[in-house]
Amino acid sequence: MPMEDMILILDFGSQYTQLIARRIRELNVYCEIHPYNANYPLTPNVKGVILSGSPFSVYDSKAPIPNLDLYRHQRPLLGICFGAQYLVFHDGGKVQSSPSREYGRARLVNINRQNTLMQNVDLNTQVWMSHGDTITDIPANFEPVCSTADVKFAGFKIQGEDTYGIQFHPEVHHSEQGKTIIKNFVVDICHCQQSWTPASFIESSVSALQKQLQNDKVILGISGGVDSSVAAYLLHKAIGTNMIGIFVNNGLLRKNEFETVLSNYKLTGLNVIGVDASQQFYANLRGVTDPEQKRKIIGKTFIDVFDAEAKKINDVKWLAQGTIYPDVIESMSVKGPSATIKSHHNVGGLPDFMKLKVVEPLRLLFKDEVRNIGRNLNIPEILLNRHPFPGPGLGIRILGDITEEKVRILQEVDHIFITNLLESGWYNKVWQAGAILLPVRSVGVMGDERTYENCVALRAVHSTDGMTADWVHLPYELLAKISNEIINKVRGVNRVVYDISSKPPATIEWE
Repeated sequence: MPMEDMILILDFGSQYTQLIARRIRELNVYCEIHPYNANYPLTPNVKGVILSGSPFSVYDSKAPIPNLDLYRHQRPLLGICFGAQYLVFHDGGKVQSSPSREYGRARLVNINRQNTLMQNVDLNTQVWMSHGDTITDIPANFEPVCSTADVKFAGFKIQGEDTYGIQFHPEVHHSEQGKTIIKNFVVDICHCQQSWTPASFIESSVSALQKQLQNDKVILGISGGVDSSVAAYLLHKAIGTNMIGIFVNNGLLRKNEFETVLSNYKLTGLNVIGVDASQQFYANLRGVTDPEQKRKIIGKTFIDVFDAEAKKINDVKWLAQGTIYPDVIESMSVKGPSATIKSHHNVGGLPDFMKLKVVEPLRLLFKDEVRNIGRNLNIPEILLNRHPFPGPGLGIRILGDITEEKVRILQEVDHIFITNLLESGWYNKVWQAGAILLPVRSVGVMGDERTYENCVALRAVHSTDGMTADWVHLPYELLAKISNEIINKVRGVNRVVYDISSKPPATIEWE
């Protein structure tokens, strides 16, 4: 853990908890999320504590009950939504079910600007409510600091201590001056130094990695994606050629991707081994149509190939992984790890028989922070700005069984799609884009001949983290150009469709 000033966030299961952390990190202040019952110690660099929201009511039999004695009166404390209601409930105030669920936009009609938490917050500013209960009465030593037309106790401070509560969510973008409120707490009340920067992270991480790894060799499975690339560069900065990257071509990458990415890595001095295992993957996938089985086969084959390559390197002691902070938070969630929807969403580790110690240089970072670290490491933008790409690659974008011919068709289609997005300036406006080869053949006419060929679907979405996504309204003219180019140039395709479904209810990938 870094020794910068830190805010501790206690998670009660809110869907917005990660957003609280992201807003604090945007202030260049370090923070960590821990389950409400983890009894995290108050080390000297912990300057304040935030209690998150929760899907529970304070009256639920299974409501999360924190040990406030560990934190209250020890550090400044801010309760958000459920956190605020629990502070009132704990001290003898009243929290009752609202006549109607208070959800959505509201405006602060009363504000005590003399209170530090609410300084520089404008009257009638919009905030975001999301609760079924509401505070109806506060203890005598609680003083209101803001209210809306419908919520009398939208915010409060406990007299004689730096303990605050607000029933709205300042962390969501709908709360217009939410960042100001968070800054007031983190900087002005907790007195955190705003020293958490990419440069400081790189400096402290390189020093820690050098101390941890010394002269040991480290292997890392790299894919050309952002996380594995930044992890590789950071390790290379710390231990040089003792970081050995292994880039496996599973035959399911984009057109020319294996050669291009491998060349980009080597041009920047990384110690990377390229392994073309295409035929091994194709053989293992032959005749398999079930999406879950395909994912498992691709994952197992990757492990087999990676293990075989690792054994060729003498004296390897460590396995590096590109784990990032959302993965860490999910693994220790108060609700437990999410149910597995799809296997091998990304390769997350290797089996115990490899007998390697694990190092995760990015485990404290959110995705946008990973990119910022990459820019400070001077990693080429072609690697940093790449769209997310599924671990199983085109294997889950070919619906049905996988053959080399189908891979060839989809690679060509995908190449035309991505190239047009790049040339038109749309690539960086899209979070993720790709093509799907459908198990559908349709009648067409080319010249004077009747055709009976494949249909492909194009998919482009907006998202921030992949949890939700909306389809991108690409210009009709651009879609027409892409469709025409695909049909004219890719033998075996005579129909192109565009996917306009959002997540939920659909997923981003089709398998």
